[in-house]
Amino acid sequence: MSVLLAALIDRWWGEPPVTLHPVVWMGRYLGWVGRDLPARSPSTAFILGTVYWLAGATVVAVIYGYARSLLAMLPLWAEAPLTALMLKPLFALRMLLHEVRAVEQSLGQGLESGRTRLATIVSRDTTALSAEEIRESTLESLAENLSDSVIAPLFWFALFGLPGAAVYRFANTADAMWGYRGRWEWAGKFAARVDDVLNLVPARLTALALVLVRSPRWRHLRALPSEAARTPSPNSGWPMAALALGLDVRLRKPSSYSLNAEARSPTRADFGAAMRLVAITAWSFVALFASIEVLRHAT
Repeated sequence: MSVLLAALIDRWWGEPPVTLHPVVWMGRYLGWVGRDLPARSPSTAFILGTVYWLAGATVVAVIYGYARSLLAMLPLWAEAPLTALMLKPLFALRMLLHEVRAVEQSLGQGLESGRTRLATIVSRDTTALSAEEIRESTLESLAENLSDSVIAPLFWFALFGLPGAAVYRFANTADAMWGYRGRWEWAGKFAARVDDVLNLVPARLTALALVLVRSPRWRHLRALPSEAARTPSPNSGWPMAALALGLDVRLRKPSSYSLNAEARSPTRADFGAAMRLVAITAWSFVALFASIEVLRHAT
């Protein structure tokens, strides 16, 4: 019941204020301890990055574990909504759909406007992207973040409750801030590897669901592993490839990879179809995890 209530809170009210948002607090901690990490020697950066990650994750696990213990002492009618309030900031479906929709709306106002808006949700250089490439990049972000920002935290909540979802969110935030090659190579290596492990199952579940919800065709399921392997990430390629196959469009990162390369580039109509597909897939997982939660309380 907490999962369903949290999803409804997300749908109706969205994100809590920045000053109360636990993911913002996680980001501030990571920004503070990591401000000098890239300047360290590789070995020192790796050790400190690992220690700081473990310290932060431990604090998060203890806080949410203690909260779960306190909530477990309450009757179900009080425990469920309070758990939902604590779970909601750990995933973000409404914000994901809003940010992605805003890119398409900005693109309708002009190419430069679309590039500028896309730059707020992706890390790649957007200054020279065409309208086709803007749509492709946006849909890639939509698919990847469906897994990272929605399915994965709910998956870990289903397994380990609030501490599981919170530690996952800390890990994903650390990867988003530290998990880059170049100057962050060693400082963020531990954070990046942990994020890879934690997303291993959710990314594949998300991909499978995207294909089955859109078009349960054997050729798409058969092509999914090879298409996903075209990206350098062990996980993000799965939901991105699934969305490309499900919509029968091409998604690519210039000079890096092309998913479903023989298909056409996505249009505005495909954009709307992708938004509907992602929303249906997300709510399907909400129903699944809510059912698991109900069965757990019943036994």
